[in-house]
Amino acid sequence: MAKINIYAIVKPSKDEFDKLSNDFIKMCSKFAKVEVHSVFNKNIAKAQTIGEKEAQKSYTEAFEPHMKGFCIALDVLGKKIDSFKFSEIITTHSEINFFIGGAYGFERSFLDKCDISISLSALTMAHKVVTLVLLEQIFRGLAIKNNHPYHK
Repeated sequence: MAKINIYAIVKPSKDEFDKLSNDFIKMCSKFAKVEVHSVFNKNIAKAQTIGEKEAQKSYTEAFEPHMKGFCIALDVLGKKIDSFKFSEIITTHSEINFFIGGAYGFERSFLDKCDISISLSALTMAHKVVTLVLLEQIFRGLAIKNNHPYHK
């Protein structure tokens, strides 16, 4: 069973998005183990008050320990793919790690370390919205691969 992790630069919280996110995680559980991880620390908080370069560097430092398996950065300038290509990507690797950057995006060097950068949209979205959209696409991709009727 594949393991899919989502890492986001965001303070952990409990809100109305959690129920929806947990519903998708549960639906995915037939096909893959999916977990969402909030990544935030004092270095990130401080760096974000200094500026873009410092913030991006702090995101890279926070994410690097989680860079194993197939790594995918979600970036507005990333490759635009359809749900079938997305399904192919997430179902051909046993461990997939998605990275959702902070308010200042990613350092170029971090994007270069990832196996691929993809864009879910040209729009900027709140982390909770991006996570929910990503979870829906993960379930859709798993459904496509497993001939589950959800995709139809």
